[in-house]
Amino acid sequence: MIKVVTSEERHTSDRGWIHSEFSFSFADYEDPSNAHFGCLLAHNDNILMPQEGFKKHPHHDLEIVSYVISGTLKHTDSMGTEQLLEAGTVQVMSAGTGVEHSETNPATDEPVRFLQMWFLPSQRMLKPSYVYRKIEESAQLNRLCPVVSGASGQTDESIEENSLHIAQDVTCYLSKLESGKKLMFPQHEERRTHLFLINGHLEMQCSDGNFNLKPGDAARIRKSCDLQMTSTGSEPAEFVLVDLP
Repeated sequence: MIKVVTSEERHTSDRGWIHSEFSFSFADYEDPSNAHFGCLLAHNDNILMPQEGFKKHPHHDLEIVSYVISGTLKHTDSMGTEQLLEAGTVQVMSAGTGVEHSETNPATDEPVRFLQMWFLPSQRMLKPSYVYRKIEESAQLNRLCPVVSGASGQTDESIEENSLHIAQDVTCYLSKLESGKKLMFPQHEERRTHLFLINGHLEMQCSDGNFNLKPGDAARIRKSCDLQMTSTGSEPAEFVLVDLP
């Protein structure tokens, strides 16, 4: 079963200093029927204005994945981390027993756009941790590049060695699929798949039919489905795909 959520169906929050599109209930957007997809609680598409940001605030028992699409994001936290995250960087913060952090745009003339996903952890009261990694374009060109994974029983060594660890049985992939190129993703019966299109145009094909996605659209997929993805626009289709229980 595939449910396509269009860009227009997301909730828009515009505070001036930050513009956000929420795929699930978040902050001032309350919708009990759209509270989560499995262990995925939030998927926010944020544009943060220059010299603006979130002041230091607390989290606990959350796995927070961020991906910087353009610009630079500055992260600081109570673990002593201070990091400038350039475009193409993924970070994972495990809030565990509790951590405070801030996210700001240090630039004077350029906004920063970043995706942020919140996952419930596999267990509570973990020790807080932080990791990040810059993803080269060549690593995700015309392939599914695993960038975050906590998959149990994973036998693919490339996932184990090159992806950032998350305390949940999920794997996040990034891809830039050139025009006309295709990828296959075999989904298992007991799993879910969340796909979000950042840029370009993508056609999805499976037993449920054909679906065309434009920037900002997402697909939520349940039950077994051999998913074929084809880039149909003149520019590469850039997307994030999440495999989760």
